[in-house]
Amino acid sequence: MSTSPFPHVNCRPYFKLRSQVKRITRIVADAAAAIPWNLPDICTAYNWPTGLAGGGVIAIVELGGGWVQSDIDSFFQSIGQPSPQITDVSVDGTMNTPGQSGSAGDADYEVALDIEVSGAAYFAATGQPATIRVYWSQDIATAVQQATSDGCDVCSISWGADEATWGKTAADQMESVAAAATQAGIVVFSASGDNDSSDGGPTPANVDVPSSCPHAVGCGGTYKTTTEEIVWNDNPGKTDGQGTGGGYSTLFPVQAFQIGAPPPPAGSTAGKGRMVPDVAADADPNTGYNIFVHGSVTVVGGTSAVAPLYAGLFAAFGTKLGFVTPALWKNPAAFKDITAGDNGLYKAAPGPDPCTGLGAPIGKSIAALFNAK
Repeated sequence: MSTSPFPHVNCRPYFKLRSQVKRITRIVADAAAAIPWNLPDICTAYNWPTGLAGGGVIAIVELGGGWVQSDIDSFFQSIGQPSPQITDVSVDGTMNTPGQSGSAGDADYEVALDIEVSGAAYFAATGQPATIRVYWSQDIATAVQQATSDGCDVCSISWGADEATWGKTAADQMESVAAAATQAGIVVFSASGDNDSSDGGPTPANVDVPSSCPHAVGCGGTYKTTTEEIVWNDNPGKTDGQGTGGGYSTLFPVQAFQIGAPPPPAGSTAGKGRMVPDVAADADPNTGYNIFVHGSVTVVGGTSAVAPLYAGLFAAFGTKLGFVTPALWKNPAAFKDITAGDNGLYKAAPGPDPCTGLGAPIGKSIAALFNAK
C-alpha cells in the first residue's frame, strides 16, 4: 500500500441504523407517519426534477467496507430501476472488501447507502442508470484528488471527523484538495456528522471536516415525515447525541458567500468561523431510507445519506458546475427552510442556521438555478 502525501486522520462513516436509535425528542402529532422512505418516494417529496439530460459521473469516497452486486441489483429491482454502472478504483491499495458481520459499525452499510441513494436519486431525475466510481482509500484527500484527475462531476463524502481530530495542517490540506476539485468542475458534498453539536469531539461545539472546508457543500440532517420536517436530534438536551452535526468552524473563517448566516450566540466560546452545514435533507434513522445490504432490506439514516442524495441530483444536471455553494446561498428560496428543532447547542430559526443551513431541497428549484434540462 502506498504512503499518502497527507497526514492520516482517523475518520468515521456517518450512517446510523434505525435499530440503533429510538426517537425521544418529543411526542410528535404524526408519530404514525414516522416510517422509512423508499428512494423514489422521498425524491417525489422533495419535488425532484424529471427527464433531465444527465451524464454526470458520481465519485464516492470510501475508507472501508464493501459492496456486492447482488445487493445492488436487489435494491434497484425493488424500486423498479436499473442498476447503475459501478467501477471500483483503488487509490492506495485499499480495496472493495465486503464483510458478513452486519454489526452496528459495519462500513458495508455506509457503502451500500452511498451507492444506492446516489444512484436512485440520479435515476429519479434522469430516467437513466447512474455512472458511479467508488474511490477506495485510507485518506479522503487522496481519493478526492484521484476523482478530480479522473474527471468526475460530483463527489460524495460520508466520512469525517471533528476539527480537533484533524488539526489545522490536515484540514487546510483537505480544503486545498476540495478547492482544486471545484476548480476542475467537481461539486463536493460532505456529511456534517451524526453526533449533534459536539460532533463527537472534546467540547459541546465542534464541526466536522471535510464539511467545514469552504469548498465542500456541508450536508446536515432532518427528521422528515409526510407532514413535517424538523432538525434531526434523537437525544434532546444533549450536545453529543444522535443528531445532525452543525455549528461554527474554529479553523476556517466566516465565508462571505454565506449570505444571511447568523453569527454564533453571544458569549459563545465555540468556533466563530464558517457556519456548517450549507444544506440538509432527511437523515433521522426513524424516517430513514430502505436500502439493501447483506442480502436484506435495512433502514439506514445519518447525514451519510444526505451527501449522496444531493450528489445524485447534481450529477443529473450533466455539466461541470464546480463551486456551486455561493449560488445556493444567493437563492434560499430553492430550499425549504427548517425552523424547528435543535442539535444540542444550536436551534433552528427562520432563515439559515447551524443545524440545517439553507434547509431541505426543492429539487426543481435547484435544477432551475443551473438551467438543468
